[in-house]
Amino acid sequence: MDPDGFSASMFKWGSLTPPPPPPRELGGLEELFQAYGIRYFTAAKIAELGFTVNTLLDMRDEELDDMMNSLCQIFRWDLLVGERYGIRAAVRAERRRHLLSADASHVLDALSQEGRKIMCGFGWGVGLSEEKEAAGSGVWEMVVAKQRRRSRMASMDEDDADETGDDGGNERQREHPFIVTEPGEVARGKKNGLDYLFHLYEQCRDFLIQVQNIAKDGGEKCPTKVTNQVFRYAKKAGANYINKPKMRHYVHCYALHCLDEETSNALRRAFKERGENVGAWRQACYKPLVAVAARQGWDIDAIFNAHPRLSIWYVPTKLRQLCHAERSSAAASSSITAAGVDHLPF
Repeated sequence: MDPDGFSASMFKWGSLTPPPPPPRELGGLEELFQAYGIRYFTAAKIAELGFTVNTLLDMRDEELDDMMNSLCQIFRWDLLVGERYGIRAAVRAERRRHLLSADASHVLDALSQEGRKIMCGFGWGVGLSEEKEAAGSGVWEMVVAKQRRRSRMASMDEDDADETGDDGGNERQREHPFIVTEPGEVARGKKNGLDYLFHLYEQCRDFLIQVQNIAKDGGEKCPTKVTNQVFRYAKKAGANYINKPKMRHYVHCYALHCLDEETSNALRRAFKERGENVGAWRQACYKPLVAVAARQGWDIDAIFNAHPRLSIWYVPTKLRQLCHAERSSAAASSSITAAGVDHLPF
């Protein structure tokens, strides 16, 4: 046996490196730090200190700094600057992902019924598992966005309700309801009469003139009718009691007051004597206006535009429809009558 060869072979055997130890379970830290440039051995050292993903997520930024300082002191580990920032960024990103997943689960629970109905409308299945599978699709994102818009609108309504409370000097107050009153009569109690209602339309006309003057001074286009711009200006001027829904709601009543004040006053007296409410009086104002339009060729738009106080208001759609229906009915009845006269026996 050659001793030299035996010693050489023994030297070769001794130079073999032992196999690496089996990898330690990092408790999800490798997935947490994978996209942020954190070395595997850095994550292993953090796991050896006893930290888990849930522990890191519940720690404050100061506690994360203490953890990294302990890592450097206990293990004499050279922690790179990028790793320090990467650990913080990974923890923040995981927190955001947990929050988004929690919000999505809450929305999914809240939309379990509504989302099922909406998907049925599109012809899809209604199972909850199918809804979860469709969570990544564009349509389910549309459903979630719709629900979020509704929640934002609900919060805005709550804020508006808080702003319109009774406390505070600049907050909008609830206006007293209208009642049917005779001409010149002042409403009693917490009520408003019809003379006050018609006065609001005169105020709108004044606000329109002010808006027109401002537009002329600024070289802008002047509105010729009471638009949203006028209502916004009135609100800024402190006239919160003037709003678009109310003024459009009673504009035909004001039109009857302007075109035929005598008929309007008689209608007010009759409804006041019978104790009718303002809603019934409002509906009754249509018929005399249709009669006025019949006497002037059914052109209700021309009637409004020809009057100086009505030309700034849009003709109500219902009034235009009633005039058109009555005109068609009158034309049909006249044609039938004419046909009957032609065939009368002599």
